[in-house]
This record gives sequence, C-alpha cells and structure tokens, in this order.
Amino acid sequence: MAKPHHKISKKRGLEPGSVIYIGEKRTEKVKITVIDYSPTELWEKEVTDIEACFPYKDTTTVTWINICGLHEVTVLEKIGRHFDIHPLTLEDIANTGHRPKMELTENYIFIILKMLYHSADTGQLVIEQVGVVCGRNYVITFQEKEGDVFDPVRERIKKTRPRVRFMNTDYLAYALVDAVVDGYYLVMENLGEKIEHIEDMMVNNPVPENLEVIHELKRKLVNMRRAVWPLREVIGGMERLETPLFHETTRIYLRDLYEHAVQIIDTVDTFRDMVSGLLDIYLSSVSNKMNEVMKVLTIIATIFIPLGFLAGVYGMNFDPSAGPFNMPELGFPYGYILFWGVALLIGGGLLFFFKRKRWI
Repeated sequence: MAKPHHKISKKRGLEPGSVIYIGEKRTEKVKITVIDYSPTELWEKEVTDIEACFPYKDTTTVTWINICGLHEVTVLEKIGRHFDIHPLTLEDIANTGHRPKMELTENYIFIILKMLYHSADTGQLVIEQVGVVCGRNYVITFQEKEGDVFDPVRERIKKTRPRVRFMNTDYLAYALVDAVVDGYYLVMENLGEKIEHIEDMMVNNPVPENLEVIHELKRKLVNMRRAVWPLREVIGGMERLETPLFHETTRIYLRDLYEHAVQIIDTVDTFRDMVSGLLDIYLSSVSNKMNEVMKVLTIIATIFIPLGFLAGVYGMNFDPSAGPFNMPELGFPYGYILFWGVALLIGGGLLFFFKRKRWI
C-alpha cells in the first residue's frame, strides 16, 4: 500500500478557505468527464477545459461531472465560483487526508469518502479520497487520480430505460456512495483470504519473514479503519437530512446502505483482532517448535550422559597389573564387546523409558 504524502503544514498561517492541494505530488493533466441525461436521452463526453461544464449548472437534465485530479487548484477554484461551492468545501476537497464527513449547505450536499480498491498495475491497496457535491440538478465528484469503482453506476445509467430513478440527484449521490461501499466488500474478501493464508503459514511454518507480513496487514487495517469508521456517521447523517435536495424515496436505500456500512466496520474490527492474534500464533508456533527441538536435544544428551560416563571411566588408562582393584576389566578379552553391549542396553532402556512416559 502506498504511503501517504500529506503535508498539512503547508496550510500553516493561511486564512480559512485557502485552496491548497495536500497529497501525493502529481503532474498528469486533470481529466474531466461529463454525463448528462434525461429520462430518454444520454450524452457522455470528455472535456478539456472546466469552462465547458459551466452550462450544465441550470439545465433541466441531470448532469454528473467527474473531475480526476486535485493538484490543479485553479480548476477547483473555477468550478467552485461558477457552481457556488463554498471555499471551505473546496479546501476540504483539496485536502486528501481529510476525514470522511457529510455537510449540508443551502445549495448542495457535500460528502467526503475514502474509496478503496486494488491497483490493476501493482495489486497494492489504494485508499483514495472522493468528494461529492450534490446540487439540485447536478452531481460533481472529485477524485485524486483516474481510476475508480463507479463503472457499475455508469453502466446502470446507460442501460436503464427510462432513467426516472436517476432523475433525482440525491439518488445518483446515493448510488455513488453505494458503489464505494461495494468496493469495500471486494477489498475485505481479498484481505480475509490473505489473513487465512498467513494464519496457515504461521501454524505450519513460522519464519521471521512472516512478521513483516503481519505488520503490513496491521498498517492496512489501521488505514482502512480510519477510512470506513466515519462512514456510519456519514450515511446516518444523509438519512436524517431535511432538505428539498433530498427526497423521501431515497431514504429507504440509505437505511440498507447504513446496514452495509455497519457490517463493513464490524468486519474491519474482526480482521484487526485476527491479525493481532496472528502475532500470538507466530510466537506460540516458534515456542512450540523450539520446545520440540529442545526435547530432541535433551533426549540425545540424556542418552549420552551414562555412555559418556562409561567411556570416561574406562578411558582413565589404569594398569590392571598393578593390583586386583586397579581396573581388572581392562584386561578382559571381551571387554570391548561388553562395553558396547552395556552402552546399547542403557541407551535402549532410556528410549523405552521415554516412550513409556510419552515424552517422545
């Protein structure tokens, strides 16, 4: 997972409402796409200048403007002036490290979300901020970069005939939030499979390299929890909105979405507990493996203690001709065979004793 490059200190000393981009440094050109539709017709195009979006402010159709790229703050300032978006809202949009939230103003509903998905190029987990401004007849989404989880929404708008359900911008905003939450499920499934795989590795083959994987999973879950935990508050606030911009027919969908958000949060907390338990599993597995090694070494040492004693006694090289008590066994013709017989008997007896005690 890519590390954040937020530098909130760049705003130090500036007045509130100063639009300063805070996030990873980018140089690519801002991409702007427009989907404008009525119950029976649809127009989709990509524009090169933000001014091309201005005529859609007061049309009778519904317009979805998607802006990919927050690093060009002049684009944010221009669209903010034309669509009457408050400077404080623009400031929050440009701050990619902002906490998810929902705000209601006189002209629009403003939502900040964290979009989670796996990069198609690197496979790493991407946590990207998405800002949603829902007005009377338009929805503007602000993304950090190209690539999102909104393709299902685009397809539904194109295939639905007529588009009566999507004619309310609050339903379109709900559909976008729902697509973000659905993306969480895919991330959770992949993460759950990885945790189960790591858990099996911990039990069967605990190696020091697994510790790095555990710490990486813990960092992911901390960032994911920071992204999804405020989601319940955001969706609950949307459900309780009392404004002409939000219709009663949309609230039932938000109740269902609220349950999904609670389920996602519970899953994240469960995964955090599982990953915390992985470290205990690793330490227990290493300890058990060490105990097995020590048991084998102890058995070997125990067997060789009496054998070493015998070898030591008969390796003292006393002269048996010096007297009857001066190791007479050294002159026995079958002493070597007798020694090994006694050694094997002692070793076999100890193994039998260990086996009977179920120590091996």
